Amino acid sequence: MTPRKRRRLMIGIAGLACLGAAAGLVLSSLGDQLVFFLSPTEIVAKAPPPTQRIRIGGLVEQGSVKRSADGVEVSFRITDLTTSVPVTYRGLLPALFREGQGVVAEGHRQPDGSVLAAEVLAKHDETYMPKEVVEALKASGRWQEGDPLPTGPHPGTEGAVTQ
Repeated sequence: MTPRKRRRLMIGIAGLACLGAAAGLVLSSLGDQLVFFLSPTEIVAKAPPPTQRIRIGGLVEQGSVKRSADGVEVSFRITDLTTSVPVTYRGLLPALFREGQGVVAEGHRQPDGSVLAAEVLAKHDETYMPKEVVEALKASGRWQEGDPLPTGPHPGTEGAVTQ
């Protein structure tokens, strides 16, 4: 190999090493900011550690919303029509939050299996459903395109564990 080709090869290898190091730094710094979306069924099955920030999405289970005496803390259950998970949130809920509607809560799983939410997002019109929630409902076989949102008691949640 001529000195000129060897020099080009070394410059190319050094450039790739620099790009790899930069990509590694970006991924490691983003690692703490990543939030994984899980359905209630996945949360029960995978049991993510309490240190991992998660998003749980589904429908607010009918009859599950309970407010504290001071009105600041709210507990409710999110269901994907197969499994439901209790969620506790301290703060003001979105104006469109109600039972039977789509919701996404972001927070941490507690040792008892419930989710302590730091943020709750409600759907913003009658036809909107977060993409992740629709995918989770489709995966559970409970959602069909064009169907109205399910309401009333949900099959499969009768024996769900309560707090």
